[in-house]
Amino acid sequence: MEIIGYAASVLIGVSLGLIGGGGSILTVPVLVYLFGFDALIATEYSLFIVGISSFVGSVSYFKKGLVNLKMAFIFGFPSIISIFLTRMYLLPFIPDVLISFKGFILTKNIFLLLIFAGLMILASYKMIRNTVKMDGPDEENTLLAVGQGSIVGVLTGLVGAGGGFMIIPALVNLLKIPMKTAIGTSLVIISFNSLIGFLSSAGTAKTDWKILISITTIAVAGIMIGTHLSKKIDGKKLKPAFGWFILILGIYIIGKEARHLF
Repeated sequence: MEIIGYAASVLIGVSLGLIGGGGSILTVPVLVYLFGFDALIATEYSLFIVGISSFVGSVSYFKKGLVNLKMAFIFGFPSIISIFLTRMYLLPFIPDVLISFKGFILTKNIFLLLIFAGLMILASYKMIRNTVKMDGPDEENTLLAVGQGSIVGVLTGLVGAGGGFMIIPALVNLLKIPMKTAIGTSLVIISFNSLIGFLSSAGTAKTDWKILISITTIAVAGIMIGTHLSKKIDGKKLKPAFGWFILILGIYIIGKEARHLF
């Protein structure tokens, strides 16, 4: 299964480089179902893998002037605060067993994976619709972007997902950033969000650096491939197909974890 996991790690990077998001949606399932990590460790490792991969991917966009640092700060700063608070205070507060009643047992791991699966279904819906509107920006839109940044931070902190599927529509629709610049800016935001999230929870368990670095290296190779392909392929056209794949994977996770509840 690990061989399949390493192959899937390439797709994590390719999706990040090509469409500016979606990679983190794949990372946790890969770590849990192909490498055998529990959900809590998988969210921590996912933050490192996605953070490093996104940072590497953002470099080429930055060199081309396709990163809006001001908007990255407007969206990213509240997101980073939310991630830090979530990883430091909210996640440790969740008990190992949330509900135990007449054979029904909802553990912390299952709870996190079910939240993650719900997030995947939401992400797939946005990808399948694949619509953007060039509104704003105005003061109200900026405040909405700040609020959405905070929501992304909580989700990133909980389940280790970078939230690119929420970041890019916010940058395009609310802050009126062109799509290519939105992708580059999204990668910067995801990289800082994810790495801050990883650092805020690092040390809670022994890190298997060998396998973590291996997966990250492969994902980085994938993001370089995706960035190169983005010059020739319109990522927007691939989003609906990727969305259907994410939808099926999300439903699979719900079905698989639901069997463990009883």
